[in-house]
Amino acid sequence: MQLTETHRPTLDQALEAIRTRAYWSPHPEHPKAYGESAPAEGLAAFEALRGTRFDLDQPGTDDWTGGEVSPYGPELGIEYPHPDLDVLLPAMRAGMAGWREAGPEARALVCLEILSRISARTHEFAHAVMHTSGQAFMMAFQAGGPHAQDRGMEAVAYAYAEQVRTPAAADWSKPQGKRDPLELRKTFTTAGRGISLLIGCNTFPTWNGYPGLFASLATGNPVLVKPHPRAVLPLALTVRVAREVLAEAGFDPNLVALAAERPGEGIAKTLAVRPEIKIIDYTGSTAFGDWLEANARQAQVYTEKAGVNTVVVDSTDNYKGMLSNLAFSLSLYSGQMCTTPQNFLIPRDGITTDAGHKSYDEVVGDLAASVGGLLGDDARANALLGALVNPDVKGRLDGAAGLGEVALPSRKITNPEFPDAVVRTPVIVKLDGAKPDTEAVYLTECFGPVSFAVAVDSTADSLELLRRTVRDQGAMTVGAYTTSAETERAIEDVCLDESAQLSLNLTGGVYVNQTAAFSDFHGSGGNPAANAALCDGAFVSNRFRVVEVRRQA
Repeated sequence: MQLTETHRPTLDQALEAIRTRAYWSPHPEHPKAYGESAPAEGLAAFEALRGTRFDLDQPGTDDWTGGEVSPYGPELGIEYPHPDLDVLLPAMRAGMAGWREAGPEARALVCLEILSRISARTHEFAHAVMHTSGQAFMMAFQAGGPHAQDRGMEAVAYAYAEQVRTPAAADWSKPQGKRDPLELRKTFTTAGRGISLLIGCNTFPTWNGYPGLFASLATGNPVLVKPHPRAVLPLALTVRVAREVLAEAGFDPNLVALAAERPGEGIAKTLAVRPEIKIIDYTGSTAFGDWLEANARQAQVYTEKAGVNTVVVDSTDNYKGMLSNLAFSLSLYSGQMCTTPQNFLIPRDGITTDAGHKSYDEVVGDLAASVGGLLGDDARANALLGALVNPDVKGRLDGAAGLGEVALPSRKITNPEFPDAVVRTPVIVKLDGAKPDTEAVYLTECFGPVSFAVAVDSTADSLELLRRTVRDQGAMTVGAYTTSAETERAIEDVCLDESAQLSLNLTGGVYVNQTAAFSDFHGSGGNPAANAALCDGAFVSNRFRVVEVRRQA
């Protein structure tokens, strides 16, 4: 395979992008960019997978398992290979030596070829993501396609940059005065730690999965992909493409393999403590993330868990824009994003705006009206909300009405194309932050389309509550609105102290729950919500070691 001519320019552009943090993406966001026939071909390819056995020709298959049901209703009916770990894991390790010898550049270029082939099938992947995560099609297309591919390429760029920081060889000469110098020839080889385990999530299987997958693969590690049992297909397709590219490039295809589990098997716990597993990437609940960090002692563990995302509302010079921006943030994918705002801290005496003073009740009522207006048309609502990913989300939504005064009730929406889909608009609940019994409500993550408008005594109290929230509960995102330079600096200081990513005064087409690869960091790794950031040098540098060989010159 002639990969250098095809992909080296792209790698160079990616390296430049992570250096400058400017906007760049090689993967088109618009469905029409993939050709007139791509939409029909992608849908046909997805439909052809339904009701089939997804054979990967990987060693150690001892059974077949499946059971995915689309959040939109249809059963996928796909069976995946179930692994005999005692056979599969040794087979994966067997390819490490050849993959190590290839070196950082060859590994990076193979990874870019994998991403290129995935990109060409973005429409197919979009349907796979849609029908496993419940995302609406356009979001599944963009977040599950080009945005996920960008995050994978970003990880490859960081991996390459960190590995070539040390030269491959060096001549060493130490003067000895009148005697001959001491001379050595030294070589430095980047070596992967061992098998990397990717534990996939239900909501964003590719977007959250690709950074760890490609960071580990590019640094010389085999990758075992353990998808969420409700969202196997997008990652199974990824594994299939990776295996094809590796084989065509002359490497062992078993460097990437799939570990699908039987219902209720809990194979992630078994795998996580296997001695062969040296790296773990996980996105999901805090409870299991904490368990991994405590128990998978033989592995380097990267977790993205849960946090309580907060927006401080102090003042604004664009009241309408603020409301519109926040309404969209609450509605996108039914709030089922780890970056969606949950708590809005609003002074009980109200805020100053370009539309005059607004009381706490007015701010909450206007936000509720903005969400209601955005989702008033059912067709647009379906396109923004998607479907609830699982019954647990619906349970939390149904129980929200009993937590406080409801400012915006949730309503049921019918999806005419998928009548079995569970589609609900967000709920907003008013809470008094001064009452101790309400803390247990708003200082706990309530994943899904549930948010709390918390009345506080002052912006100073908001900042203290923000600090406590991030420190104790963690946060993937923090938002704030203020016209005061002093308040802005105070908010920034809290976020710098507690390592939280901050978005200030967003009123246009960029939202607090969206991040751009190559420029924005997703999470910080510095608060309880996540111990890693997507993507920085720390995310890749401990996935490999540098092994030195010295020879007498």
